Amino acid sequence: MEIEKKYRVKQLPEQLDLYEKKIIEQGYLCTNPIVRIRRSNDDYILTYKSKFGIEEKQNQNACISNEVEVPLNQTGYEHLKTKVDDHIIAKTRYIIPLGNELKAELDIFHEQLDGLYFVEVEFPDEQLMNEFIPPKWFGEDVSGDVRFKNNYLATLENYQEEMFA
Repeated sequence: MEIEKKYRVKQLPEQLDLYEKKIIEQGYLCTNPIVRIRRSNDDYILTYKSKFGIEEKQNQNACISNEVEVPLNQTGYEHLKTKVDDHIIAKTRYIIPLGNELKAELDIFHEQLDGLYFVEVEFPDEQLMNEFIPPKWFGEDVSGDVRFKNNYLATLENYQEEMFA
């Protein structure tokens, strides 16, 4: 099970180049349930996410879903990439340690989503999620806002014109 919260960013942390980063490209083959392909640096992954069996646990303050990841090779990824719906998302993800074994995943988007960035934190359980106090550089909690879901963002031609129109 995946338990995560998503936030806007008040200001980008300083010295981002000191943190681990991943160059990510991802697309969606289906959005209900979610079937996603992703290239993260040199890794290729097929992900299945669903809410099946956890609706009663759904929390408006977090995104909770069942998630299964399966490795792909580059050939399989490139084949599936031709079949994605809408747009491929391109972003740089910075992995920023927060303490308590938690990490912030700061996504800075490119191409049609250039200028958009937000941060996610994944939690091992709901108790730690409920006790979490965001760092000062985190902004508004947008976990329940569909406009910040990557499968929605993949449908946009230009986030500035369409997302906040």
